[in-house]
Amino acid sequence: MHEPILRNLLQQELITPEDAEKIALFESEKPFSLHWELKTLLYLGVILLNLGLGFLIYENIDTIGHAVIIVLIGAVSVACFWYAVRHRKPFSLGEIKSPTPYYDYILLLGCLTFLIMEGYWQFQYEIFGTRYGLATFIPMVLFFALAYWLDNRGVLSLGITAMATWLGITVTPQDLLSQNDFNSAAIVHAGVFLGVFLTVIPFLSEHWGVKKHFSLTYLNFGVNILMISTLAGMMALRQTVLYFLLLCLGVGFFLWYARTRNSLYFLTMAVLYGYIGLTYMLIVHTESLNFGFKFYLFYFVLSCAGVILFLTNYKRFIKNDQP
Repeated sequence: MHEPILRNLLQQELITPEDAEKIALFESEKPFSLHWELKTLLYLGVILLNLGLGFLIYENIDTIGHAVIIVLIGAVSVACFWYAVRHRKPFSLGEIKSPTPYYDYILLLGCLTFLIMEGYWQFQYEIFGTRYGLATFIPMVLFFALAYWLDNRGVLSLGITAMATWLGITVTPQDLLSQNDFNSAAIVHAGVFLGVFLTVIPFLSEHWGVKKHFSLTYLNFGVNILMISTLAGMMALRQTVLYFLLLCLGVGFFLWYARTRNSLYFLTMAVLYGYIGLTYMLIVHTESLNFGFKFYLFYFVLSCAGVILFLTNYKRFIKNDQP
């Protein structure tokens, strides 16, 4: 890949043949980074280990026994937590580098095995009874504490997921859970509240100087939960005007955030969710006019082309402080 560049530089006499040979030798012998490949393999290893534990339980439940399985999973979880606490670095409000290359993965494995152990306890012995909120509240508190104490964004994601589950169970009446009816206004309202809450936390963290590097994790959950909840309010609850206004406010906020923070990701999220909401409003309010197939075909073709054109020229929209 570098050969045409070197050839061009030689033709323009910007470098000597000796320099070109040195550069070519350096490029051919320089080490290749396997950082992301190894991180991916480690994450897959953690997931596959947990899947293997689940398969072991399923295949040998009658021969191993419930108590032995619980002790085995608990031992793995305790060992992971012991390692994480034993090798932790001093606490800091800023970012803390991992003490070892595999430290984060061992901590993540401990959290996942803890969830398996707690879920197995509840399934087999019903230690929480029908208090499902308590079953999600305990890991939520544990994961948030570990995430801030040991500075781990993966565990923070587990804590946010547990918070969403706990909040959804808490606000949902038991009869809706038993009937698997999730078209509940309470769930949509809880989703909107949680999305706003997760969006506000990063600004408070940056103002107080507490784990500023957690901001992207909070905002990633916040934008998706908030936007999906507003779309659910429009489509499932049929309250199109109210939730479309909330969607517009959310889209406007994340467009502002993307512009001021130079973020293509949040620009894309805002545009796509806004496009979905706008398209739904158009279809709902024009279905009685019988515009026909051609109208909607032209709309989708032109609107999709417009979205693609806008995103490919995002640099004109995103604020750039460089001269």
